[in-house]
Amino acid sequence: MAGSPEERTYTNPGKPEKSPEEIQRFLDGLARYTQRGIPIYMEGKPSTRDDWMKLFEVREDGRFYMGDYIGIENGRLQAINFDCVYSGERRGDRDGARRKRYRRSRW
Repeated sequence: MAGSPEERTYTNPGKPEKSPEEIQRFLDGLARYTQRGIPIYMEGKPSTRDDWMKLFEVREDGRFYMGDYIGIENGRLQAINFDCVYSGERRGDRDGARRKRYRRSRW
């Protein structure tokens, strides 16, 4: 995804906007994890720094990315996975689709 944090506005209803400096600091932190050999996944697939910009977007349907930090027995971080989740009330057919997707991703 093209564009630097300074060129974009990321909004999340009910939460303050992230400043370009905060976004850059977060992206730099993810880059440090990858330099240490800790993979960053989005929706279960390897991701790049360009993909990470999506983490700050909130879509019209209320979807956003939530991070899951995956460890191993000795407590060291093994990977970070960001999955797209929904916020707000569940309505109509979309509710069934959400539950179905959730069940599939959990098992």
